[in-house]
Amino acid sequence: MTFVWIVLGLLAVILLSQAIFVVRQYERGVVATLGRYSYTADPGLTFIFPFLQSLERVDMRETVLDVAPQEVITEDNVVVTVDAVIYFEVTDPFRRVYNVTDFRLAAMKLAQTNLRNVIGDLELDETLTSRETINAQLRTILDDATDKWGVRVTRVELQRIDPPRDITEAMSRQMKAERNKRAAILEAEGVRESAILEAEGQRQSAILEAEGQAQAIRNVADAEKFREIAIAEGQAKAIVNVYSAIHEGDPTHDLLAIKYLETLQRMANGKATKIFLPIEASGVLAGVAAMADAFEEGKRPLQEGGEA
Repeated sequence: MTFVWIVLGLLAVILLSQAIFVVRQYERGVVATLGRYSYTADPGLTFIFPFLQSLERVDMRETVLDVAPQEVITEDNVVVTVDAVIYFEVTDPFRRVYNVTDFRLAAMKLAQTNLRNVIGDLELDETLTSRETINAQLRTILDDATDKWGVRVTRVELQRIDPPRDITEAMSRQMKAERNKRAAILEAEGVRESAILEAEGQRQSAILEAEGQAQAIRNVADAEKFREIAIAEGQAKAIVNVYSAIHEGDPTHDLLAIKYLETLQRMANGKATKIFLPIEASGVLAGVAAMADAFEEGKRPLQEGGEA
């Protein structure tokens, strides 16, 4: 009797283990009754009928699928080795379980096939410089193909594109030659820019020097003009003052005649061999003669008085 209870207890444990499932937060449970889809179980504790129903867990998290490296021929007949990774996530657990047998294998083969198609339409240089374009094209193609499997391809990344060794060496030499060419061009441009800047500096220096000299000449001319104007104004004021003083002093003809004679004496003391007298000199000389006559008349009474 004890043995029977033990057997029944074991059967109960087995039935409970087959009937109770715990679906995790990131999973969904696809429940089938006698092989036919019944419902999709949400996260938590789920009960099914043992031997009549089955539950298959489906991971809903984003998953990475590594595509095996393969050799691909480009449009210009260069064999390159391509390696890629695919990021995907399940959107429909029912289609993920019932529409594809082995999703990973199917996605890998699909990615390899489309890699050959996409890269086969590009030349080697385009393949090496168009990774983003290739990634976008592959993602679009794979996403459309895997939609019926209940899977969404989030992104595709090319890990490496390796050309043959001889092509790599030729590209390395080409890049080195291109760098040397750019260095020579930059050096020549630097020399040219330096010469242009030096010539421009010399031109600006000459212009500034000429402008400085012109300004100095203008300043000297302005100063000379100011000096001459000041002298002329001073002379004019002196003449005006002398003229005013003469008129205010009311000089006699005798005084004017004496001053005129003094002036003639200074003129005669010069080195000139000819002396030009103004027309008015006759009047002055007449005044001098009159002074002489007056002087003689003054001496006669003196002489007569002496004789007396």
